Amino acid sequence: MLRICCTLARAPLAWPAPKPLRGLAFSAAVPKSRAFWRLRSSATAYTTSSGGGKLLFHQLFEEESYTYTYLLADVSHPEKPAVLIDPVDKTVERDLKLVKELGLKLIYAMNTHVHADHVTGTGLIKMKAPTVKSVISKASNAKADRLIEAGDKIFFGNLFLEVRATPGHTLGCVTYVSGDEPGQPQPRMAFTGDALLIRGCGRTDFQGGSSSQLYHSVHSQIFTLPKETLVYPAHDYKGFSVSTVGEEMLYNPRLSKDEGTFKNIMENLGLPYPKMIDVAVPSNMEML
Repeated sequence: MLRICCTLARAPLAWPAPKPLRGLAFSAAVPKSRAFWRLRSSATAYTTSSGGGKLLFHQLFEEESYTYTYLLADVSHPEKPAVLIDPVDKTVERDLKLVKELGLKLIYAMNTHVHADHVTGTGLIKMKAPTVKSVISKASNAKADRLIEAGDKIFFGNLFLEVRATPGHTLGCVTYVSGDEPGQPQPRMAFTGDALLIRGCGRTDFQGGSSSQLYHSVHSQIFTLPKETLVYPAHDYKGFSVSTVGEEMLYNPRLSKDEGTFKNIMENLGLPYPKMIDVAVPSNMEML
């Protein structure tokens, strides 16, 4: 039987950290002050036990690029092996401090894709912790210690993440999904990068993006997961922290539509050129 024990991640607050912001949407009219984003930075932390495995999970936030970084560890394993998903250069010190405080052994720094809006923290992590291995998809054409493909499994202790190819935002996007075998945490968790955001999705107008490809990626690789699967994206701009596959199938204003409507929406977003792309993409391609 699944058991969840909720706590709060550490954050530099002078008052008690808030409860997780699950499902809470903030109006776009409300100014996003630095104090507001400090609240977001507290994020969530919990452990789940299912069968023989025990997952420790932290969701962490970087306020300038609105990026979520995820720390997962098998704390039932003697070495407490851990992985970081989508680390950011600006928060490497915070993340490594948390790993140390929790007594974890970080083995992988993983990226869902080559980011255009921030510099990944992978390179800095490897400088400070040389035993850590970097992970990214082979299709991204970026450098890493481990180049993964669809169907691969990334083990940390007795737990693992399954790799699903979800291109469309970029050529090399992948989604990491927690295992569906006995002893793996339930409900399942999908770390969707920019392919699927909460009530949105990543843009498709650069880095080999394709709205048709993204539509099919999400519908075939993410929307086929159990509806209770938790969706954890790489970014959030509206105050959400987690969703589910079932919610996004029903309420995502883009991907709940038919393919033709989706393509029309994506072709008329009118988004500005990403301000960090000329720095972030070359750096992230050579992260190692």
